[in-house]
Amino acid sequence: MSCREKKIFQSAEAPAAIGPYSVATGSGPYVMTSGQIGIDPKTGDLVPGGIEEQTRQVLTNLQAVLKSSGSCLINAVKTTVFLRDMQDFAVMNRIYAEYFTEQPPARTTVAVAGLPKNALIEIEVIAVICTDPDC
Repeated sequence: MSCREKKIFQSAEAPAAIGPYSVATGSGPYVMTSGQIGIDPKTGDLVPGGIEEQTRQVLTNLQAVLKSSGSCLINAVKTTVFLRDMQDFAVMNRIYAEYFTEQPPARTTVAVAGLPKNALIEIEVIAVICTDPDC
């Protein structure tokens, strides 16, 4: 992919965009995802449960989106986590650590007043596109 080329990525294993945006775009060696919330791609609804279940679904969705671009969570260089309630930070952080076990990316976590579909968490990722056999 040339530096001036923009590519759009979508995975059947992750929710489709619910507005006028792309689930992920790539340019040069990077892919940038839109924020993912804990939507089950089969039902289109938030997964039942709380912050733990939603965090797992968000990260599962992000894995699928990154895979569609030729990347994976191992190649993430930056994430942004949006939490509806900072009281959920410890649970989110514990689950996040299960998905980013080695050399975790840089991360920003912020509390927000609200998220789409009244979700508890949203995460976006910037990752390097490469053919890493560990992906």
